[in-house]
Amino acid sequence: MNSKARLFEVDEDGFIASFDTWSPEWVDYVKTFEGISELTDEHWQVIHVLQDYYRQHGIAPMVRILTKVTGFKLKHIYELFPSGPGKGACKMAGLPKPTGCV
Repeated sequence: MNSKARLFEVDEDGFIASFDTWSPEWVDYVKTFEGISELTDEHWQVIHVLQDYYRQHGIAPMVRILTKVTGFKLKHIYELFPSGPGKGACKMAGLPKPTGCV
C-alpha cells in the first residue's frame, strides 16, 4: 500500500465532491479513466483556466468562453479531453459536474 495515496470523495458521476480537496494527484488519478496517457502543458492550461473561472464565478465557463480564453478550437479541446470539456476537463479540474452546456 502506498503511504502517500490520497482518498478523494466523489459524487455519483465520479466528480470530486469538493473543489477545495482538488490536488494534482486527483488529475493523475482521473486521467486514465479519461483515456489520457500523458498530460501536456495544453491540458494544464485548460485545467487552470477552468479553475480560475470557477474561483471567480462559482460555475464552469461556457465552451465559447473556454475556447476564447485558451485560444484553442473546440475540436482541439476534444482532442485533449476525449470525453469533452464538460465531463473530462471539468472533472480533472475539480469542478462540480456542469449542469448546462459547457
